[in-house]
Amino acid sequence: MTGRERLLTAIANGKPDRLPCQVHSWMGYYLHNFLNGDDQYQAYARFGMDPVIYEEPIYIYNPHDLTNWDDTRKVTGSDSEGITHWVRTIKTPAGDLVEKGGYNHMTGWTTEHLIKSERDFEIWNKYIPAPIGVDWSPVLEAKKRIGENGIVRGAYYNFGQGSPWQSLCGYMYDNADSILATFDNPEWVHHVLGCMLEKILRVIDLTDKIETDLIETGGGAGSSTVISPALHREFCLPYDKKMHDALYAKGAKVVYHLCGGLMPMLDLVVENGADGLETMTPPEMGGDCDLAVAEAQVGDKLFFVGGFDQNMGFENGNPKLVKEMVYKLFESCPNGGYICCPSDHFFTGNTENIQAFADAAKECVYK
Repeated sequence: MTGRERLLTAIANGKPDRLPCQVHSWMGYYLHNFLNGDDQYQAYARFGMDPVIYEEPIYIYNPHDLTNWDDTRKVTGSDSEGITHWVRTIKTPAGDLVEKGGYNHMTGWTTEHLIKSERDFEIWNKYIPAPIGVDWSPVLEAKKRIGENGIVRGAYYNFGQGSPWQSLCGYMYDNADSILATFDNPEWVHHVLGCMLEKILRVIDLTDKIETDLIETGGGAGSSTVISPALHREFCLPYDKKMHDALYAKGAKVVYHLCGGLMPMLDLVVENGADGLETMTPPEMGGDCDLAVAEAQVGDKLFFVGGFDQNMGFENGNPKLVKEMVYKLFESCPNGGYICCPSDHFFTGNTENIQAFADAAKECVYK
């Protein structure tokens, strides 16, 4: 099989010739400090992996629609710990929205959420510009560059995470406040999620075909380490299902992202109609996934991506241990429908261990 055939077979929940593997996107810090500034294409080629390239389309806006949404981000200074602080201000006719955050040489974060009140959301909802078109050229260029070697995956139009609840909880609005609102003001939460979904569906409808090979939805805030299955059923499931149906109508394949707790959510992910589930995070990394149990429970309905403990393997392991870890994951999914992948981003790790990861996957041949 070519790399593309191998990966597409796995995301169709089939059995390829051997175990495919990828990384959960290459972090710029790792590329710069460990791989001499390689880009993601070069990094995959260096280790002989079938590339899974992360790329997204460009959304086109009517300039007139941007006049009531003056969005600026300014650096406000740096501190002694090497953290650069920024503030984002969105000016609208009804008032300003403010978001704050910081970043260092490894990653970035938010310290003040954009939405802090019901009034803030109504401003956002009224004035955020809506795309009028979708330009697939970055995705098509990526697919052309990798050819038959791999696939292109990414998100579609969203507001920070792949699904409405996950965009609200902890991304646009405070995590704890979002959860409390599901008890204190559930009508408002459903109003917010419905407005988000309506905007997403309109943008899905703008395209004739989803050109990305795999679309990521969901997000960490839907995990059982954040909310209960009951809250997921009420505030994630109905919105996810409608969004997935719309994506499927445009020819998409969908992987649902839950990082952390997912075992109590397995049947809910099946119910929302996703093709696959990630990141299958093991307990050693703060998740709860037992890949063999997940395979036995829903493996006939979902493909899986993830499961590899990069802390134990890449960062603190050795090639022998990495090989043993990959083989164990392979044995947990004997019927295919699995892409071996680190369960999260990684910023450090011996390149010999990553090479052992790629080499071990090539040795895992299906019968």
